[in-house]
Amino acid sequence: MSLRHQITNTLFPPKCVLCGRILEKNELDLCADCRINAPECPVRQRKLPFLDSWLAVWHYEDSVRRSLLRYKFHNKRHYAAAYGRLLAMKILRERDGAFDLITWVPISRWRKLRRGYDQVELLARAVCAELGMEPVRCLRKIRHNPPQSGIVGQAQRRANVLGVYEAVAPENFRDQRVLLLDDIITTGATLSECARVLLTAGAKEVHCAAVAAVKEHK
Repeated sequence: MSLRHQITNTLFPPKCVLCGRILEKNELDLCADCRINAPECPVRQRKLPFLDSWLAVWHYEDSVRRSLLRYKFHNKRHYAAAYGRLLAMKILRERDGAFDLITWVPISRWRKLRRGYDQVELLARAVCAELGMEPVRCLRKIRHNPPQSGIVGQAQRRANVLGVYEAVAPENFRDQRVLLLDDIITTGATLSECARVLLTAGAKEVHCAAVAAVKEHK
């Protein structure tokens, strides 16, 4: 470790991305308790429209929810590296070889200017760094719609994202199997709309991976 990193770690010791506890020397990204007790999301069979498959690292609850809210709304953009490592590991376990390129669900230009960063683009770059790939921009958000978190009901959520995205340079993903990244899966309306746009523009398959997904209540 360089002197600069030693000084940085002394002044700003690395913390668990979920609970914020200072990590031990042998810990990376998560403390021992969170690594064991975080609400892991199993690989699911529930089908989302236009998606061939999807997965998430955790359920979107408790410390995971609080962590992702800090990441999105409180400038904790450095969390992307930890999320990227953890999501890349799950992708390798569950979807290795099942895709040709990685892209992401983009936020609007207005929201990026206001927030200062696109949190899912940062996640895509972190995942690709772990997998030895480069993310490919395949989508553009062309309308600043109300956030999905404020809309109740699947039909209303689907209507809110209809026509919001357009394909970018379809020749880059035509006949390719696309892995689409997002931070949080709620009803899947946004992902389904993005997948529909990609398939219409020529993608062969669309799979999804996210940091967290809302638990399905039966």
